[in-house]
Amino acid sequence: MPIIKLILEYDGTTYAGWQRQPDQPTIQEAVETAILGVTQITTSVIGAGRTDAGVHALGQVASFRIERDMTPREWTRALNAHLPKSIVVRSAALMPDTFHARHSAKGKLYEYRILNRPERPAVARDYCWHIHQPLDDAVMNQAGLILIGLHDFSSFQTQPTDNDDPICHLQRFTVFREGDRLRIEAYADRFLKQMIRSIVGTLVEIGLSKRAPESLRTILKAHDRSAAGKTAPPQGLFLVQVDYE
Repeated sequence: MPIIKLILEYDGTTYAGWQRQPDQPTIQEAVETAILGVTQITTSVIGAGRTDAGVHALGQVASFRIERDMTPREWTRALNAHLPKSIVVRSAALMPDTFHARHSAKGKLYEYRILNRPERPAVARDYCWHIHQPLDDAVMNQAGLILIGLHDFSSFQTQPTDNDDPICHLQRFTVFREGDRLRIEAYADRFLKQMIRSIVGTLVEIGLSKRAPESLRTILKAHDRSAAGKTAPPQGLFLVQVDYE
């Protein structure tokens, strides 16, 4: 039975996250409904990352098994005809039997966007975190370097979680400023539940001089969520890319 890999882009604003839930719209449900519409076959779709409610994706990867002889181009066109405007299949591919969207992933790139100006956003309000006080992005970037490497990130993990391995290898973490916008990029082999949003919330406190940059070392060692800062809101977060071997 062929395995189909999809690369999805979506606006998560009106969804309760990736994972199917009773009585709430989710990305997974919308994609499975589109597949059913195309094939009249019910199938389960696996996502590379379980994005939270309000979180967006530019390059989420999903996979599913189905007995249907269609080319990648046919899959792309047919599914996009059935999906809502807020979700699009950017590409499809036929994969070997061993492929699994989540377990085969080797790395993920996320981006968090902050608008840093006195006035609130009108157009971008669902796609950034607005912080009106000036942020010291250089100090935030310097502090973020402390997190790079193989660490127990349980101080940045929201409970409850079904994950019992808190070790992640954060390979890249950068804070860029482009005018009044801050872009935070994080690349790791895996991420814990709300890990990036917890890190961003803590870094913002550092950028506002409410915490010292070196405090991140103490927070990492604490292995306790209460040691870190507040969780940044979901609308600034984008899953940009998922890498495979």
